[in-house]
Amino acid sequence: MHYYFAPMEGVTGAVYRRTHHEFFSGVDKYFMPFITPTTNEKLTPRQKRDVLPEYNEGVPAVPQLLTKSAADCIWAVNALHDLGYPEVNLNLGCPSGTVTAKGKGAGFLAHPDELDRFFDEVFAKCEGISVKTRLGVHEASEFDKLLEIYNRYPITELTIHPRVRQDFYKGKVRESDFAAALPRCSMPVCYNGDLITERDVSAVSERYPDLPAVMIGRALIADPSLVMRLTGGKAADAKMLETFHDTLFVRYCEAFGDSRIAMLRMKEIWFYHLNLFENSEKTGKAIKKAQNAAEFQAAAAAVFRDCRVRANAVPLWFKPA
Repeated sequence: MHYYFAPMEGVTGAVYRRTHHEFFSGVDKYFMPFITPTTNEKLTPRQKRDVLPEYNEGVPAVPQLLTKSAADCIWAVNALHDLGYPEVNLNLGCPSGTVTAKGKGAGFLAHPDELDRFFDEVFAKCEGISVKTRLGVHEASEFDKLLEIYNRYPITELTIHPRVRQDFYKGKVRESDFAAALPRCSMPVCYNGDLITERDVSAVSERYPDLPAVMIGRALIADPSLVMRLTGGKAADAKMLETFHDTLFVRYCEAFGDSRIAMLRMKEIWFYHLNLFENSEKTGKAIKKAQNAAEFQAAAAAVFRDCRVRANAVPLWFKPA
């Protein structure tokens, strides 16, 4: 089984990827938060700070694109291949309203004929493309048509999040629809969706013994040693987690040149990370209310000192429909 770290905008940037990979083993691929290529055929300075090889040295990183323009996709894929990335991932799964309103991400799934033409143009000039998808926009039955399209092209790997766009991240994944689709996929498949604990991942492996990969997102932010344990390593204790945290904060301060911006980025991580600690409500509020780096560091230290590390994160961020 291969283990992938899902992209999370504002969280899993280059600094986070490098630091996590340094501290925790087992992740086979880190998917970058998506970049949106434009007609000027150039990466922006901000995009370069995330995708250039020097910012990802030693990290098995995969760039991800968000676009519905074949021309923009073609130049971006080839430019990223020229930078040394053998794989580029296409995002057809993002359910955000600002994305789907433009017909991108999961919004592209509403137009299968247009998507077919897009692939026809792109694969005529590009290779090394994987795809992350949902089952459809409104109903899982839409995936029948989408899979017919996917199977016609040399997609290197298909990551399936078994929800439709309208589900966003609520309710249970549509497990039966994934199970029905898997045998009909002509390419390797990666499962993505609500894998929180070691048992969750083991259960997927048992249900689908030939499945080559799983992708984990929020749970790996909450519990950064999860994959390390799944691959035979030991669970991180509070000391290791604190060292990782403090190293990450220092590197954010260096990267942003501003401790307040670094603190705000760390607060996004703590939204998930607090779920790994017992009785962390009071100290968690102190982290959220911190107004400067000193207050933030004191509040974070209190969590590591006073709160017991759980065996697995409890996903309080997850609210069933």
